[in-house]
Amino acid sequence: MRVLVTGWASFLHGEATAGDVASLQRVAARLASDGIDHDIVLSPGFAPGATHFDDADPADYTHVLFCCGPVHGGQLEELHRRYSGCARIAVGVSVVDPRSRAANGFHRLLPRDGPGLRASPDLAAGFEHRQVPVTGVVLAPGQPEYGEDSRHDVAHATLRRWLAGLDAARVPLDTRLADGEWHLCSTPEAFASLIARTDVVVTTRLHGLVFALTEGVPALAVDPVSGGGKVTAQAHAQGWPAVIAADDLSEAELDRWWRWCRSDDGARRAAAIRGSAGTSSALLDALARELHAAALDQ
Repeated sequence: MRVLVTGWASFLHGEATAGDVASLQRVAARLASDGIDHDIVLSPGFAPGATHFDDADPADYTHVLFCCGPVHGGQLEELHRRYSGCARIAVGVSVVDPRSRAANGFHRLLPRDGPGLRASPDLAAGFEHRQVPVTGVVLAPGQPEYGEDSRHDVAHATLRRWLAGLDAARVPLDTRLADGEWHLCSTPEAFASLIARTDVVVTTRLHGLVFALTEGVPALAVDPVSGGGKVTAQAHAQGWPAVIAADDLSEAELDRWWRWCRSDDGARRAAAIRGSAGTSSALLDALARELHAAALDQ
């Protein structure tokens, strides 16, 4: 027996969702624990280095499993044609139309739900996994006030390329507030609460750095201004070392400071800054002196 494990994440024009891929992995893990030889097919658009349908000769398999998602549509009908000599089983699927060719093409249906069927827990339920760092990404817009010193486009292109390969849960965050736009925070408290739930913040914005350190979250800051702008100045003001100048930005530097932010040393430094933040502010003290002096002069 040799089994080919497939799902919607297997098709070139399918979609790889977290639930689809987790379901494939859980099925494959069960096959492995039962000593059943198998391969997983993933789309070349999602996983270029994986096994693709072009690599999976139908003559090499006795069974084809289709996991998760709806059993519906032409791509499944093509799966039946290509692997017509294999026993085909759908597991953990939604049966939209039991009379369709996509559904009827399976020798056995083990559905999670469908008309008149008792629902079963999804295959992804109970998915066991290693933890990866939740990384908030706060990028600055173009800042024309810096003129020819702006390196925003180049810095962000490097950052996006590096982030795409980072083993982390990457969460785009926006410091803009809005009332009535669901995807934006409406208060500073809401934004701070988001930052507090991340493990690391990667940012080219001054306030991405400030909110991260205020919450005790290590921040990998990139200053997108040649020669150093307000991000560098703020990092120095707070005694935070993980800031990369635009002219020094490289993936190697990002890797170096990422490792430091994820280290015990980075966590301790961020916690220490959090402990001192807000206890005193030189700017607030200076403002108070100015106002008191003005009041005395009246």
